[in-house]
Amino acid sequence: MLTKSLHRGVLLTLTLLVFLLLAACGPKSSGSIVEGKVNVITTFYPIYEFASEIGGEDIHAINLLPVGVEPHDWTPRSQDIINTSKAQLFLYNGAGLEGWVPNFLKSLDADSEAKAVEVSKGVDYIMTDEEDGHDHGGEGEAEAEAEGHTDTLHTDPHTWVSPRSALIMAENIKESLQSVDPAHKDGYEERYNKLAERLKALDSKFATELAKLPNHEIVVSHQAFAYLARDYGLTQHAIMGLSADAEPRSQDLLKLADLVKKEGIRYIFFEELVSDKLAKTLAAEAGVSTMVLNPVEGLTEAQEKNGDNYFTLMEKNLQNLILALQ
Repeated sequence: MLTKSLHRGVLLTLTLLVFLLLAACGPKSSGSIVEGKVNVITTFYPIYEFASEIGGEDIHAINLLPVGVEPHDWTPRSQDIINTSKAQLFLYNGAGLEGWVPNFLKSLDADSEAKAVEVSKGVDYIMTDEEDGHDHGGEGEAEAEAEGHTDTLHTDPHTWVSPRSALIMAENIKESLQSVDPAHKDGYEERYNKLAERLKALDSKFATELAKLPNHEIVVSHQAFAYLARDYGLTQHAIMGLSADAEPRSQDLLKLADLVKKEGIRYIFFEELVSDKLAKTLAAEAGVSTMVLNPVEGLTEAQEKNGDNYFTLMEKNLQNLILALQ
């Protein structure tokens, strides 16, 4: 009798353990393929949001990047390869942001019909000699001859941070959806037009509001705002290069501190998905305050819970820029 009870107890414990393990795995999953829908895999948040807006009920979107994770150094898992192999569309930013993409695409099933689309195509790319600190896998680099020696130029991948560039990306997403699902072409067109109107209004607001301000120099934690700066007349000074986890040299920090004092810059901008330590160090050195400027690479858990999106975060960015550049 005791043995039977013990046996039953062990079985119950094992069943409970398996259940708990499965439950723990659940939230980490990036979603499952849905039969009868156009399955769209996106690499990170802004593409996911635009694809969801344009796709509406006609698509099932799965975002690979988990909430609260910064995209520069994330790499996909085996489940992501399985899902993408079964999907109709794989949307990635390109311009060197996702250095893992070439190998990822080679790993898809041989019979996969997933169409891969680089959604930043058509944006007038900004090239920089700043080291970006992560492997492109051959993407986003160009060789530049200068005074008899060769320098490697990197494409700045942060295209979406300007509403003007985001508009080009949204159009690419619309066209890619129409190409894999022509039956719902009109619906994609209609929803894209609504999104485009909102992006144009945001672009106009950034241009109008920032043009009124007396100051136009911003100091940011990583070099993510070049497209925003170019399109709206700002000058960006970055503590780190294109990658959010590159380490600056102490002399660079001192040089930036001098610039902040000399130009009368009142705020150092930091981001929520990466450590604010360096921004706070620089702010303390220069005797100024810190403030958030969000590169909208992803949502924090609090922002997701709050219902934030590309537009609410960009509006907050604009308000913070207005406050900092008075």
